[in-house]
Amino acid sequence: MLRESCVPVKAIVSSLTLLAVVTFVFSLTLGSVHYAPAEVIEVLRNRLTGSPVNDPSVDAVVWQLRAPRGLLALIVGAGLALAGVLMQTLVRNPLADPYLLGVSSGASVGATAVITFGVFSGIYALAIGALLGAVVATACVFFVAMIQGGLTPLRLILAGVVLSSAFSAMASFLVFKSSDARAAQSVMFWMLGSVSGAQWNKLLLPLVMIIAGSILAVVISRPLDAMVAGPDTAASLGVRVELLRNVLFLAQAALVGIMVAVAGGIGFVGLIIPHLARMLVGSIHRRVIPVAMTLGAVFLLWVDIIARVVVAPQEIPLGVVTGLIGAPLFLFIMGRGTYRFGGQA
Repeated sequence: MLRESCVPVKAIVSSLTLLAVVTFVFSLTLGSVHYAPAEVIEVLRNRLTGSPVNDPSVDAVVWQLRAPRGLLALIVGAGLALAGVLMQTLVRNPLADPYLLGVSSGASVGATAVITFGVFSGIYALAIGALLGAVVATACVFFVAMIQGGLTPLRLILAGVVLSSAFSAMASFLVFKSSDARAAQSVMFWMLGSVSGAQWNKLLLPLVMIIAGSILAVVISRPLDAMVAGPDTAASLGVRVELLRNVLFLAQAALVGIMVAVAGGIGFVGLIIPHLARMLVGSIHRRVIPVAMTLGAVFLLWVDIIARVVVAPQEIPLGVVTGLIGAPLFLFIMGRGTYRFGGQA
């Protein structure tokens, strides 16, 4: 039986949304040049109301550089958290994570091929490459896991870990073979996660993706609850299990592919955020999904702030920061012994 918390979801989501707004404004004040909150708020007010810009230099930094970066961090955090929820439900394993199961690494291979060798062309070339890489990686993980023994959570994890290493090696090999030293250096930093290249025209695709993904997840939230109990139980409740698996397969691959295309490989978000959300509101998906997305957005925005500030004016890759925060946090969650996935051990 799924566990449901008595904590009101609306209160948690509202609080996290408010925290996200405050953190976003705060992030606009930080950087190689610091601005007072009043200056940042004035820029935002002028831009949102269409008023004349008072100080072009401040406007250029705050609106053109920092604002799209902060928004992209929010979008990617929400997208990776949602992908983690869908992945864990798809394989019925609380350890499932797009990064751990090789989906992010597969997307990185596709994106790296685009950057270093010009595979595909056009404004959405990187997204297409990452999306194809994520789909191929997910298919490979499921295929390898099903060979001789059937699809089990343990086999999925083992297949994912092995293929994740293989895809990472492939991406590194592509970088090594690249004749463009600057492109290779850029790819190496990007593979560890970064939103430093955010631009306003790059926000639309990931934003549309998480809106579509969240709507889909909410619509199928009841079948997702049934899937946690097992495919046989779900089928007895009228769920078309194979169709649902295919939908989840494509949805999480699309989410991960697009997020990797715009921000590189960022681990642990899809693993720890769904766990924290279930600890707060239980295992019912209509409650978990909005909390996980808002929590993931706030988490990655703070990660980006830390990455920018700690060794300024240089930056730490986001994947490094999420690893340093995520590993001990996940050990803490495991050590509590009170959390159960889907109400079960």
